[in-house]
Amino acid sequence: MLNKDLGIKNKDLGIKMDSMLKKKKTINLDYIGLDIKGNILRNLSPERLVEEGLVNKETKMSMNGAVMVDTGIYTGRSPKDKYFVEEELTKDNLWWGAVNQKIDSSVFDDLFDLVKDFYNSENSKTYVFDGFGGADKDHRLPIRIIAKRAWQAHFANNMFIRPTDDELKDFNPEFTIINASDISNTNYLKHKMNSETFIIFNLKEKIAIIGGTEYGGEMKKGIFSVLHYVLPLKNILSMHCSANVDLDNKNACLFFGLSGTGKTTLSTDPKRLLIGDDEHGWSDNGLFNFEGGCYAKVIRLSKKDEPDIYNAIKHGALLENVVYNDKTNEVDFNDGSKTENTRVSYPIDHIESSLSFRGFNSTSDHPKNIIFLTCDAFGVLPPVAKLDINQAMYHFISGYTAKVAGTERGITEPVATFSPCFGGPFLTLHPLRYAELLKDKIIKYGSKVFLVNTGWVGGSPSSGAKRISIGNTRMIIDSILNQKINQATFRKDDIFGLMIPDNLEGIDSDILSPINAWMDKEKFQIESEKLSKLFKDNFIKYGDEVDYLKVGGPV
Repeated sequence: MLNKDLGIKNKDLGIKMDSMLKKKKTINLDYIGLDIKGNILRNLSPERLVEEGLVNKETKMSMNGAVMVDTGIYTGRSPKDKYFVEEELTKDNLWWGAVNQKIDSSVFDDLFDLVKDFYNSENSKTYVFDGFGGADKDHRLPIRIIAKRAWQAHFANNMFIRPTDDELKDFNPEFTIINASDISNTNYLKHKMNSETFIIFNLKEKIAIIGGTEYGGEMKKGIFSVLHYVLPLKNILSMHCSANVDLDNKNACLFFGLSGTGKTTLSTDPKRLLIGDDEHGWSDNGLFNFEGGCYAKVIRLSKKDEPDIYNAIKHGALLENVVYNDKTNEVDFNDGSKTENTRVSYPIDHIESSLSFRGFNSTSDHPKNIIFLTCDAFGVLPPVAKLDINQAMYHFISGYTAKVAGTERGITEPVATFSPCFGGPFLTLHPLRYAELLKDKIIKYGSKVFLVNTGWVGGSPSSGAKRISIGNTRMIIDSILNQKINQATFRKDDIFGLMIPDNLEGIDSDILSPINAWMDKEKFQIESEKLSKLFKDNFIKYGDEVDYLKVGGPV
């Protein structure tokens, strides 16, 4: 049944099985102190990775040939358990604090010995993925992922750039992640750590170790954090954003935005091609995707509303922590009883409207437009505003959106959320470093920057106001991409200093000017000033070194 479902000929599968199961260690792991006794299986095909997961009873077969895995007690990242070794290379560069916690090299050495002992004493299979972070061959990072679970190698194969056979011949990793999710740190109190779980990066030694958590996202975001460190030091901007281009791979656009702002939905456009949905770099060559796949949320996934993601769930895809029927293995995407963070990883060429599906490398020219998405639940920001260079830096560092009342217990009115550079949990350098790079790129390549509010206008959700329709937002995005918005006349907002278009084809002018949409003008003023103060209070924490950027924020 399995062979039939996967469309693999029995004869071919048998040959692959025989050759791969006999495969001994073919790569040298002495550089990290590993002397593995069991078989090392390197860069297996998707068919073999699927089979290994099933044979090991790590995964179960699901819809359309996709497989399912449960990641144990951790169904999301563990930010309080992520650390960076403080040493000469990084101590003056890293943005130390809650995101990048310091740890002494002696603690890393203790836990690294624990990881090595685990691998060297285990006689089970070891899975290795060699590949790249970054689609631009001039700036990509050769990476190695080592794991004891087949599904973790499957995840790495989905998410990172897969190498050619020729590229594997003389492959030399510049960063290695050793995943030892089966072990934990029982001495964490002695080490002054948060828990038995650890994700530790040693940038000097170019190694990261993981223990106590199976969650695959630690590997994905781990490499992202490394790229966030190494690329800006080469004057390459690393970004947490989605990106698309027109059908001729021109007129590229970047979409920044936190969860719930519509980043995935709006960057998926039937008239355009997806470069990537989450992580990108911007060098003098242009834009490039960091990843070879997508890692999409599937909670309440609908084939009608999100057909690209739904149709990507097929052979090669890996579903995480979904609820399914034990008898039929049918997935219930509406059931969040395990977690609201149900996910699926798949190669990006599973998306038919992607550059990768068309056979192109996931790279493009410099973006003509940059869009900062926010979901303003205070109802006071305009649906679209043009930003000057200082405003672009200010709003990039701020990374604002708002939680809607009722989405979490205890939230009865809108709550402002700020995440620097729209990706605070993954930054390794001070936000100003990324903002300065953004400024340099915008000036050098003439990109236009817009703030697009996908939230409410005319009041907050609790007041009965309606959210801006997806249709109106798409028309606004279209006017940006086809440059018609540049023909509009603009006026300056009195509170936030934003340049708002007086009119746009197809859009009600009352929507474009938020105060016109409010019945209670005094209430609008109060809510606007409230949000303005939140912006200013948030910005104080970045210190005097970015004080000059206040000219780009609320007046």
